[in-house]
Amino acid sequence: MKRSWLGLAAGLFACAAPVLAGGQALVMLDQLAPGSWEFRDRAGNPVQRLCVRSGRELVQLRHPGPACATYVIDDRPGEVVVQYSCPGRGNGRTHIRRETSRLVQIDGTGIADGLPFEFAFEARRTGDC
Repeated sequence: MKRSWLGLAAGLFACAAPVLAGGQALVMLDQLAPGSWEFRDRAGNPVQRLCVRSGRELVQLRHPGPACATYVIDDRPGEVVVQYSCPGRGNGRTHIRRETSRLVQIDGTGIADGLPFEFAFEARRTGDC
């Protein structure tokens, strides 16, 4: 039985913002509109929906729970790349490219639950939560 990656990510969001919140880094993520977002997996998996309070929540989609240590690799007005490490839980690298404040492309790779993962999503705001 497949586990929903968005279901796993739900516990992460309450903790992710403090780790990424310092200074002016990752301003692009703060410009994304909060609300209900739809995630379309380019691999053809079923569409997932998630209530997003902050664009910073999109960095660690595959590592729910406590926020992980992060390292900003690229921080430009239209895209960011963040690498993170979650001791005992794995690691990841996420690339987010903004098309508008309501549409982004998200690519991620890493290790979760001892297994490699890779995803490519188009995420679009669809309304209020």
